[in-house]
Amino acid sequence: MLNTPLEILKKYWGFDTFRHPQESVISNVLNGVDTIALLPTGGGKSICFQVPTLLKDGVCVVISPLIALMNDQVKNLQNRNIKAVALTSKLSQDEIVTVFDNLQFGNYKFLYLSPEKLQSEFIQSKLKQINIQLIAVDEAHCISEWGHEFRPSYLNINIIRDYHPTTPIIALTASATEKVLDDIVKNLDLKTPEIVKKSFFRANLAYQIFDVEDKLYKVEQILTKIKGSKIIYTNTRRKTIEVSEQLNSLGYKSNFYHGGMQLDDKIQAYEDWMTEKTPIIVATNAFGMGIDKANVRAVIHLNLPQSVENYIQEAGRGGRDNKKAFSVVLKNKTDILTAKTIVEKNLATVEIVKKIYFSLNQYFQIVYGELSLIKYEFNIGEFCKTYKYSILKTYNTLKILDRESILLLDESFSRKSAVKFMVDNHKVLDYCDTNPSKNKLIKLILRTYGGIFESSKKINENYLSNALNISISALKKELSLLHKDKIINFYNANNNTQIQFLVPREDNRTINVISKNIEQRNQLKVEKIDNLILFLENNKVCRSRQLLSYFNETKTQECGICDVCISSKNDSKKTNVKDVSSKVINLLSQQNELSSKEIVSLLNFPESDVIFILQILLEKSILAVTSQNKYKINQIE
Repeated sequence: MLNTPLEILKKYWGFDTFRHPQESVISNVLNGVDTIALLPTGGGKSICFQVPTLLKDGVCVVISPLIALMNDQVKNLQNRNIKAVALTSKLSQDEIVTVFDNLQFGNYKFLYLSPEKLQSEFIQSKLKQINIQLIAVDEAHCISEWGHEFRPSYLNINIIRDYHPTTPIIALTASATEKVLDDIVKNLDLKTPEIVKKSFFRANLAYQIFDVEDKLYKVEQILTKIKGSKIIYTNTRRKTIEVSEQLNSLGYKSNFYHGGMQLDDKIQAYEDWMTEKTPIIVATNAFGMGIDKANVRAVIHLNLPQSVENYIQEAGRGGRDNKKAFSVVLKNKTDILTAKTIVEKNLATVEIVKKIYFSLNQYFQIVYGELSLIKYEFNIGEFCKTYKYSILKTYNTLKILDRESILLLDESFSRKSAVKFMVDNHKVLDYCDTNPSKNKLIKLILRTYGGIFESSKKINENYLSNALNISISALKKELSLLHKDKIINFYNANNNTQIQFLVPREDNRTINVISKNIEQRNQLKVEKIDNLILFLENNKVCRSRQLLSYFNETKTQECGICDVCISSKNDSKKTNVKDVSSKVINLLSQQNELSSKEIVSLLNFPESDVIFILQILLEKSILAVTSQNKYKINQIE
């Protein structure tokens, strides 16, 4: 019989020692103490609840935000001959009953479920019947409105404590400020918890931020210098595809990953990256949570991350094997100027919430003062088209109203319809010739969604209907006809949602009650982008020190490997501004017109210095930019 945490670790994981501070966390859990484990990305959080569970009788209930993350951990445990199961939407009620029978009588040790599943009265009734020895809340920052991935469903997790009041809770997160930690304690109802932190300092991770005009050219330079696995983050689904295709055309092996992909495509992209069939993955921030790959040599942001918290989590996916890795952010003046504007533009202000709430009541013809008990079918695209509202602002408003218990929102509209062409390109063209009325729709789909002959692609019905100037229902009808003619396979998702109003209609009076909360959350979003910009623009203080300070750590020693530290070391070798200016002007006098990339490649100066000088020469009207985005000597008449 195994009696100690170290014996468990050796038997199931094959390690001889724990990482700091895993032993301290495990000791707290074994002593029945509520614990918050604040460990950086890749710090081995899961072992902190898995090892103590195997030393005691009973089940560990793990509450986790992502199905993929749950499935990965369950698979890893099963591969170690540890009995674990995840409750997913794929399971029928009979299968769920079998799961709980196994937990009660079959020596299963781990039950993974989402916070949404926990709200089911049926699930709650089953949880009452099993011996729960530990409750683990993964990605616990999601419980805080100050956190970067707030999920309202996390606020109701402590319902499990009603049935198991003496069971200890361990909350795990990789990024939490003091405000977030306070919320975790309060919302999980933790009893005098021990907070165990590991420093965010990563001696092997070089944070480097570059001002560049040609980002793809800079990526090429990085890929040439740094070998091994890489993650390239970009901010839109379309860009993941475009950048991956550009890299492949240059001879690199890459794939893309975003939240709109079919599950099978996601799994394939992930597995190809894990096995290094495609060592470069270009992704939105939908990729990364819970991944376990030690040898990522570079994490590159082509666009600004959403916040400092997001950045430190995403950057932290590099160099988990403790070998040198790079976190690179590529930015330009436009990125910085537009970042805050985009955040502010998409905020659902109190006035916007009032307008949209009023329109919702008008849309469903609810009388002032009435509390309707009906569950209304709601199509966000049709609603926004009717009232000319932004879909994003409307969605943000619905989330606010749901969070504040003004209405109950079923987010079914996040499901997307999908299309795949079932015939080759020649047969599609033949079909268009014989069915000219379908020509416009088919060409729009082909132009918008790459790879649609190879695999099923989720489609944006609102975008397509607007582009064709038809209703969503008319679009669905056209797609159904193409499906009937066996040109495409059309998966018609019911992306209507259900809305149920929870309070009587009182228009502005209803929103006035929650206006302070709305303003505070909006202020938080602005603060987060301000803090990010401050970090990115501060080229005087070591990047590691800045990040540690943000998370209330004090460190006086510079990392020595970030862009700020390297620049400081090279101060004595600073480029002479007049020398660079002279060389740029001489070069353009001889070559007539050159792009910034061409100028950098022809001059033996750092790219950042050349870009800086080009901007100065533009401001002084010594240089001009052509319609092809090339630089030339400005010929003043």
